Amino acid sequence: MRFLAHEGHEIPTAVLERDFSLVAAPSSAVQKVLIDVYRNDPLVSDICEALVDIDTSLQQWRYRHVKMVERTIGSKMGTGGSSGVGYLQSTLFKPVFPDLWAIRSEF
Repeated sequence: MRFLAHEGHEIPTAVLERDFSLVAAPSSAVQKVLIDVYRNDPLVSDICEALVDIDTSLQQWRYRHVKMVERTIGSKMGTGGSSGVGYLQSTLFKPVFPDLWAIRSEF
């Protein structure tokens, strides 16, 4: 978000100053900026697509990790007291960059 702001795109202050220890929530204001980026800023849109590639790879890794844990410990409790496989499965479809996914059909 700071990169987009540095490149002259109007990112809301609340997004730039959010608590980064929390998972990013989708933002319609950011999505409007991203749609404009994809339509009018080819270099920055290429960078955004690289972030989507990273996000896709992370989701694929999560899936493989779930299957490895399932194979190794089955339904036993996970490390740190988590529910193990159940917890890991709940993370499978949580993107790191939700706004980039939300705009897929807009450009």
